[in-house]
This record gives sequence, structure tokens and C-alpha cells, in this order.
Amino acid sequence: MADYPYIPVKQGDDEFILTAIPAEHLVKIAYAAVRRQDEEEGAVQRILNNSRISGIRDFALKGGDFPASIVLNWVKGPLRKQNGKVSVGEGDRSAQIIDGQHRVAGLQAAIEEDNKVGRIVVPVAIYENLDTPKSARIFISINTEQRPAPKSLVFDLYGVAGTDLVDPGALRAGDIVSFISGPDQPYEGWIKLPNAKRQRGGVALSTAVSAIKPLVEEKAILDQIGAIELELQKQIFSNYFSALADKYGKYWSDRNNAFLYASGFIGAVEFFRTKMIDYCRVTDSFEKETMSEALELSSSNLIFQSEVKGRGGSDAVTYIRERLQEAFVGKTGKQRFKV
Repeated sequence: MADYPYIPVKQGDDEFILTAIPAEHLVKIAYAAVRRQDEEEGAVQRILNNSRISGIRDFALKGGDFPASIVLNWVKGPLRKQNGKVSVGEGDRSAQIIDGQHRVAGLQAAIEEDNKVGRIVVPVAIYENLDTPKSARIFISINTEQRPAPKSLVFDLYGVAGTDLVDPGALRAGDIVSFISGPDQPYEGWIKLPNAKRQRGGVALSTAVSAIKPLVEEKAILDQIGAIELELQKQIFSNYFSALADKYGKYWSDRNNAFLYASGFIGAVEFFRTKMIDYCRVTDSFEKETMSEALELSSSNLIFQSEVKGRGGSDAVTYIRERLQEAFVGKTGKQRFKV
């Protein structure tokens, strides 16, 4: 049993308290009651996602902040509140998690690796003995009306956050996207940043970063072939997309150019990953001219957005990649990593 200062809150007909609990105590009392799996009142949670838990565990181990409240439904009788403090026992399954189950599981995993994480004090909102309809209403409110930040904004903020707390692969991919969208680069003016003016055509920052990230993470394909340095990777992607842009000439900036849209960008990166990288390894060259020679694209077989209109996202990406594969030819070169 431990006592914590609290603030009572009333919103409409609902009442709850705000307090702060050390992570080591929180993980002992909180549990996820899963919808259609646990037969108890208040069961509204989804099945846990292990990759999200791993990400939060790593974030906690790096010293990340947890300023948002975990929302609990206390189910072990009435909470004792007196003199401005609430008494919280340590019994298992004392409080259902309405919001924050992955954070709790991630913190628990982090504590198992480093018990100092248990001293992190986490803000908590506690309701008492809610039934399933009320728990569901709160859950829906949090997960629909209180939406997370757009993905593009998150990636954009990687550039200003401390590098010890961000995803190194996403940060590296973000640097590459920033480069290929800079002055005199193929995507100058075509990477859509958060809160930018709406336009027809262009690739969202989050889309571009997500597409490139799997190629530049530690132990990913570019790492495996020795193309590790950021400057080298930036030049490789610049050469590749510049080769495509040269094939299009004046049509590269045409809004019907498929590569100025998400499916085209992703499809181009997929083709680069599955075909062009191996070709460049065989020829020992990542020069623009080498990649250009490997693609027989001309005014008669350029890939336009009108060709993928009406196709689903993954279908459109596959179509772009296959069209590039049809245009692919191979030759032989000599110098390793010549860029």
C-alpha cells in the first residue's frame, strides 16, 4: 500500500482522479482486459502488439519521457482517499487499463532489463468500477477524437529531438529525404512537409521516410554491402532518382508523373531494393549513369499516374515496381561504390 497526492476531476457526469505513480508500482496493479477474450466488465482492450512493446521498452531504457496519463479503471473496491492522498494497494489485476496498455507493457519489459526504470513517475487518471459501456465510451473517445500527431510531423520533429531518443533508421532516412528534396535535386518542391499548403501531387514526408528507412537501418541492405556513411547513402539515392528524372526530362515535373505520388515513390524504392542494388553491386558502380543505362525508359514507355488511378495502395506500388522491372536491362562495370 502506498499513498499518493491526487486531484479530483469532474467532467460532465464522470469523475476520476489524477495522480502520479512510480512505474514499478503501476505495472503491478494494471492489466489489460481484452475485448471478446476476457469475460469481465470493462474489457475493451485489443491484443497487444509485440513490436510496439519493444519500441516503448527501448524508448524507456534510453530515458524517454512519459507525460501522457495512463487511464485506469479501478476494479478492486472503492479507493481510500483522505487528506488529499489516495491509497493504492499492490494487488495484481487491481486496475484495468483503458488507455496505455502498450506503455505499461513496454515499461514492464524495460524494468526487467534495468530496474532503475521502475523509478520513473508516470501520470495516471483513475476511474472507479466502470462498466463495459462506460469504459468503451472513454476508450473510443481517446482513440478517435484525441488522435495522435500526424506521422509526417513526428518524422519532421526527429530533426530537432535529442538523437538518443529517436529511431536512428528514421533519422537517417529523414536526412536522405531532406537531401533529395533540396535545391537542384529530383524531389525539390515535391516532398510535402507537415502543415504545408495543400497541393496536387507530391510525396508526404512520412511516406518517403518510411519507404527508405528499411534500406538504411543498421544491418539493412546498404549496411550489408558496405555503403554505411550518410553522405554515400545520400548520393546513392540522389543518383537513382536523378536517373529517373533524366529519363522523364521535361515531364518529370508534370503532375501526371507517377513518381511524384506515394505509390510511385514507394514502388521506385522497392525496385531499387529488389533489383537495382544487386545490379550496382555486380557492376561495382552506383553512379547515375550506371543506373540510367540499366533502365530503358523513353517517351514511349514512361510511367504515368493515370495508369495507377483507381488501384489500391499496394496494388499501385506493385504495378510501378513491375513496370520498372520490365524496363530493366543489365550491363557490366568496374569500380566499387563509384558515386
